[in-house]
Amino acid sequence: MSFSTVLFPDPPTRDSLASARFSLSATRATASQLSSKILAAESALAQLIRESQHAIEEMQHAYGALQDQIFRTEAYLSGIRRLPVELLREIFMWCFNSNGYEASAWTLSSVCTSWRTLALSMPLIWSKIRLITTPQSSADTIRLWLERSGSSVPLDIEIVLRVASPKSTTSNSNADASNMSRPPRASSPTLPPYPQTSHYVVPHHPPGGTVTILAPGNVPPPIIMPHSPTPPHTPSSPHSSTTDSSCQSERSERQRPGMHWGHIAFFYLVEQMRRWERFVFRFDKQFASLSALKGINGDAPLLKEFEVTSAEAAFYTEWPWLPNSSGPIPSLPNLRTLTLQHAPFKWNSPMLRNLHVLVLRAVPTLHIPFDRILYIIAQNPALTELSLHFQGVLPAILPLTPITLQGLKKLNIGGHYLLSSVVDALSLPMLQSLTIDVEARDPIEDTISALITRSQKPPIEHLSIAYNSSAQAFYYGPGGVVISWSLLNDLPSLKTLQVGGTPLEGLVSALGDPEDDDNNHPPAVGGGPAHGWICPNLERLGMRACHGHSEGMGRLIRMVEARNPTHANAGGAGAPDRLKVLEMHECTSVGADIVQWLEGRVGVVVCTEPVYDRSLGHPYL
Repeated sequence: MSFSTVLFPDPPTRDSLASARFSLSATRATASQLSSKILAAESALAQLIRESQHAIEEMQHAYGALQDQIFRTEAYLSGIRRLPVELLREIFMWCFNSNGYEASAWTLSSVCTSWRTLALSMPLIWSKIRLITTPQSSADTIRLWLERSGSSVPLDIEIVLRVASPKSTTSNSNADASNMSRPPRASSPTLPPYPQTSHYVVPHHPPGGTVTILAPGNVPPPIIMPHSPTPPHTPSSPHSSTTDSSCQSERSERQRPGMHWGHIAFFYLVEQMRRWERFVFRFDKQFASLSALKGINGDAPLLKEFEVTSAEAAFYTEWPWLPNSSGPIPSLPNLRTLTLQHAPFKWNSPMLRNLHVLVLRAVPTLHIPFDRILYIIAQNPALTELSLHFQGVLPAILPLTPITLQGLKKLNIGGHYLLSSVVDALSLPMLQSLTIDVEARDPIEDTISALITRSQKPPIEHLSIAYNSSAQAFYYGPGGVVISWSLLNDLPSLKTLQVGGTPLEGLVSALGDPEDDDNNHPPAVGGGPAHGWICPNLERLGMRACHGHSEGMGRLIRMVEARNPTHANAGGAGAPDRLKVLEMHECTSVGADIVQWLEGRVGVVVCTEPVYDRSLGHPYL
């Protein structure tokens, strides 16, 4: 069909006007017919599209059903289906026993129906509770875990309660980031960053440290658990009476979720106390239901390790719980490891006896005589690790009696200056690690030297003096300045040395080349090497607040150059071991060029600049 434009004469005449009217009428009729055909064609096309789409959807549905059938058939034909239940059970146990995956039961029970059935029939794989949670989360997670562990399997419990809000944690992190030259002290118990989920399972870490609640490290990723429900906030009805105390109490509970978390959780836990083999509970600060810990009382015949740790020091009233018992105590025949940090305890509690590992960080309000601290030590002659931190210590009432601990390998003393006398009262022939972080009063080297001599020169590999203390001081740290380093002559096995608050020059000179005339080496004591290297096995050196004069950095460079020559075999057969780690926190200012040089000689170098008080003109910590 073709259309042409009709030309009419101009000006119009009567005949042209009549012809134009006739042409307009015909054109309109044709356009109307064409419009109807277009609408019909569009309607037919839309119907065709709908039918095609419906057909495609049916084919897609059929295709999905076939794919699902293929998937199920392939799953049925897979080799894992043909594994005997006994072998699959062994695989589950292997996953359970793998380090860091003790809580794998949650993952295994989520794979398929048959695996879930098998996992729920194995109480042993539910016997290790590794949980990080908050007071706002439901405590029923603990109940569910305990129910799945059966009624007779020993329980290994490790729960970390996060009380601090993410907002406060973020602000603290920002504050720390603003002062990069002042890293956190290790003596204050700390927790990892606040979790983003209500619950997640945390891998187990052996109790290696005595100050951190949960040591961070390279661990497998946690098993994420679903969010636990929190009590919803429901606005009160306008028709309810404002004087109704029960309604007000209910609304208050809804507005303060988590205030009873501890009572609910410990009700379930204490109910299974007869099955406790290991119990660890850590929290970062006080929470509303803290008094629920009073319920920890009763027989625990399987208990081997008990720990309650708070990162925040608090004040407690008299608590009728296990560590406060001074009379007949419930049955704890297998208890060998006890850790109480910022938790109440009595010095004469029968719980503080016959231990192998003892960690006590007393609350600030506890002030006991020094002889009673020695009484605690004397009641545990089989100790292998001992850590004591008391902020308040009174002079001894009774005469002191020397104590020999034949098996003690690790000693950590911190807090009040009188605690340094603990070292004077001990003889430790098997000591391998010694940490002293007491308040600054007197030099500490005489105390350490006397301990080494009295203990027949034990094989000490780690020595830390005033390195982790958080007190502030000008130039000299809280552990007492070490005037002479002659004690290092008696430490040939030393591999790690950490020192705080001592002059830099004397320390690096003692560790430097014995043939360097500028190094004033301490004289040999007790048959030590008169002209040999001091601490020839030293691999890690850490210094904190060890301020020095202008020549101090030069002596440090010469010491590193002598111990870590350019070539590995440059020192010959009599050369000491190479330094592997060098840490300098808040010591003398170190330039980027010196740091670069040190990194070329030492494997790991960590340097933080000192902070200066402009009003005083002196560096401070």
